[in-house]
Amino acid sequence: MFKFLQNDSLRVVSKSKRKATRGRKTLSKRVKVLNLLNKGESVTWKTLRNKFDLVSPRALVDTLRSEGNMIYVNKTAKGTSYRMGVPTKAIIAAGIKKLYGTKYAYSQTA
Repeated sequence: MFKFLQNDSLRVVSKSKRKATRGRKTLSKRVKVLNLLNKGESVTWKTLRNKFDLVSPRALVDTLRSEGNMIYVNKTAKGTSYRMGVPTKAIIAAGIKKLYGTKYAYSQTA
């Protein structure tokens, strides 16, 4: 009559653990600093050192520069600060001249 009662053994149910990510992925220190610089305000060396727990903020700034970001350094009596900027025509012209030679370089004497 009740066939389900005849097989009174335990059943093992397979439990698979899902690796679902919830929310956002955590950003790396490099991306956080780049986002902060992209806001347009100056960021001091101490802020980078303390807020982002960087051992050497200068090394991270040099890494960001090598990736093509134009980061300027301002040294004052209060300390060093960094800001994101736009390269001037003279800097672009110097880069073109270095890469491709004089005939492709931009010059203001024309």
